[in-house]
Amino acid sequence: MIAIVDRGECIGCRLCEEICPDVFVLDSEGISTVIVDELPFEFEECAHEAEERCPSSAITLE
Repeated sequence: MIAIVDRGECIGCRLCEEICPDVFVLDSEGISTVIVDELPFEFEECAHEAEERCPSSAITLE
């Protein structure tokens, strides 16, 4: 499974980073970025929560 952030939709609220800091961080532009190529099993639950709670629906898991 991979996580994708739509940079055009991200509002930089940091919620994903708070929920799943091993997968998401805000870059120098204040936009969320994914820091792992493929989600390790132990991060899947928090990544799903970040996807569900993202206020701008910028996160997709595939």
